[in-house]
Amino acid sequence: MCETAGVRVHQPNMAVVGHVEWVQFARVEHVPRAGEVVHAQDVFEEPAGGGAVASVQLARLAGGCVLYTALGDDEDGQRALARLRELGVEVHASLCAAPTRRAVTLVDRAGERTITTFGARLEPTAGAEGESTGALARADGVYFTAGDVAALRAARRARVLLASPRARHALGHGIELDALVLSGEDRIEREAAARAEGEAELEVWTEGARGGSYRRRDGERGRWSAARPPGEAVDSYGCGDSFAAGLTYGLAAGIGLEPALALAARCGAVCLTGRGPYERQLRAADL
Repeated sequence: MCETAGVRVHQPNMAVVGHVEWVQFARVEHVPRAGEVVHAQDVFEEPAGGGAVASVQLARLAGGCVLYTALGDDEDGQRALARLRELGVEVHASLCAAPTRRAVTLVDRAGERTITTFGARLEPTAGAEGESTGALARADGVYFTAGDVAALRAARRARVLLASPRARHALGHGIELDALVLSGEDRIEREAAARAEGEAELEVWTEGARGGSYRRRDGERGRWSAARPPGEAVDSYGCGDSFAAGLTYGLAAGIGLEPALALAARCGAVCLTGRGPYERQLRAADL
């Protein structure tokens, strides 16, 4: 049992179906302009990407989370697997002949991140093994960031299913979503969300420090306010996926939409105050 916004709830079983990348982080004064050389400081590496960040956030809220993903059968894939397990995530990874996707993230002095990816994104598939489908069916809540149509159908067996428009290959096939969560300031995500038009009961648009808005399928609209960060802004990487994880947790726990949005906003605000996506994330003890 835990208490969220004054409401006592049972801890839900949580899962994520999504992508993982091996990311090198570096702090710079500013993102270089064309032809300019800048010098990086505080360089470190972590497994990240939407699937990784959301699964760690959910593990910290719910006491555990299962992640279904795909990794390259290489050193980066093995390092990602080990680190995510160290962070409390139960990882089920399909190993691929293709290399694990890498990325470089530059964080400027204002805490804003700029990302460059290298290689194709590896996406999980439902596969023939019944274990994955069975575990997703037992989940109270699933957050889906990447995978094929069969994987999304398997995830739909969970009681609550949220997705990112980055799961573009799985969207647009008539599979019902409880919510689609996207950045209202991200043109690529807005365009990708059009593939799922009419498939989501709820669409949620984040707007950074302005909070965000939502619209239900029946036309009802609303807004929420951003949470105050518990410290200075350090690094915006992972804030959006921490928000989505918090919303998935809140809806799966049955606390209602407005408390779930408030909880999600806290998750994003806490993440903003940490170095990288995992130094500061909201935990069950903070609820």
